[in-house]
Amino acid sequence: MNVMRTAMLLAFMTALFMGVGFLIGGRGGMMIAFLMAAAMNLFSYWNSDKMVLRAYRAQEVDEGNAPELHRMIRDLSANAGLPMPKVYVYDNPQPNAFATGRNPQNAAVAASTGLLERLTHEEVAGVMAHELAHIQNRDTLTMTITATLAGAISMLGNFAFFSGGRDNHNPLGFIGVLIAMVVAPLAATMVQMAISRTREYSADRRGAEISGNPLALASALAKIAGTAQVIPNYDAERNPASAHMFIINPLSGERMDNLFSTHPNTENRIAALQQMAGEFGTGVSTGSPRTDRPTRTSRSVPNAGWGRGPSEPPKGPWS
Repeated sequence: MNVMRTAMLLAFMTALFMGVGFLIGGRGGMMIAFLMAAAMNLFSYWNSDKMVLRAYRAQEVDEGNAPELHRMIRDLSANAGLPMPKVYVYDNPQPNAFATGRNPQNAAVAASTGLLERLTHEEVAGVMAHELAHIQNRDTLTMTITATLAGAISMLGNFAFFSGGRDNHNPLGFIGVLIAMVVAPLAATMVQMAISRTREYSADRRGAEISGNPLALASALAKIAGTAQVIPNYDAERNPASAHMFIINPLSGERMDNLFSTHPNTENRIAALQQMAGEFGTGVSTGSPRTDRPTRTSRSVPNAGWGRGPSEPPKGPWS
């Protein structure tokens, strides 16, 4: 049902984009809008992962400088039946993670330094399994295309503002300009956020299946949501269109499950995972956050010591 709902929302977004073009310039404007959408989607299809990773200054890691994290992703990918994605870490104290890529064969997962510092091994595994679920469900491509169309609709709204309805091909005149300026971008934003919310529940469930520990993922969500309210993510603030890609909204402590939320209510997600744990008879303890790791710098990348154990600190600084 989520797949069908997402398909319907994407179809509506495409129609909305072309409709804005029609309101601004009639049939000619609609055709231009269509060509713009095709070009932007083609570009985002091939380059969205690079753009997002560059925006967060993520650095790729491997078995040489982050063996346990790399091994964790490899094992989780095998559980999911997925190819091994590229693994990245970005320096940010806010615990969070995201996935990107156009398909499972060209995908990447990224974890923040805050995530590795504040969550247990089991909780990190649950979070990364959630991101792998997004890759398996091809959510990363869907969300990228939706974000691109939403941005393009807003851009057309700005064009409508400057044109002021003076275009002779505009069929509705000033009324059409108002719709293009206000209603269409607002509707696009609502659709973008709705698509994101529909996918999170599915990724939570599939991620819990991949990791085998629904309660660890539930515990991770609670910790991330609580910390995101007090630790800002300035890179996300500069790139708000990417907020829906994270496991928890990095922009604020948004907790209302409404039309303007990029993520479902965290308590609802936790309740669903707890119910899932009850159904499968699982009740794994997630422990407590690790606090024995050194402070990271903006140029840091993980060293080989991450995840050695709850009482053994990493051997050497990040470089």
